[in-house]
Amino acid sequence: MALTATQRKHLEARLLEERARVVDALARYSRANRDTVQQEPGDRSAFHVNMADQGTEAADEEVDDLNAARQTAELAEIDAALERFYRRPEEYGRCDLSGQPIPFERLDLVPWARTCD
Repeated sequence: MALTATQRKHLEARLLEERARVVDALARYSRANRDTVQQEPGDRSAFHVNMADQGTEAADEEVDDLNAARQTAELAEIDAALERFYRRPEEYGRCDLSGQPIPFERLDLVPWARTCD
């Protein structure tokens, strides 16, 4: 079943909303990363940092880096979905595997979805 005009308008808003969310998260990551790089060693605290704290900080930075990589990939998927939505509307909302329409409920949750599953 093809998407109605109301559903398409809703999904367009969802794509733009999700894009703004990811762009904002990546900007926060970039600012935090830039602030960390600009600090001199020892600037983070007036107290001596023990090895456990350094390990925790390194693990937190690694998680942040992984999240940024995931969000960068998600942004690429959102941008690809927006391109399909605007330039090839007949392809948006169609499963890449089966060619069948992706259920609206799935698109509402993941508006950049490429498959039915």
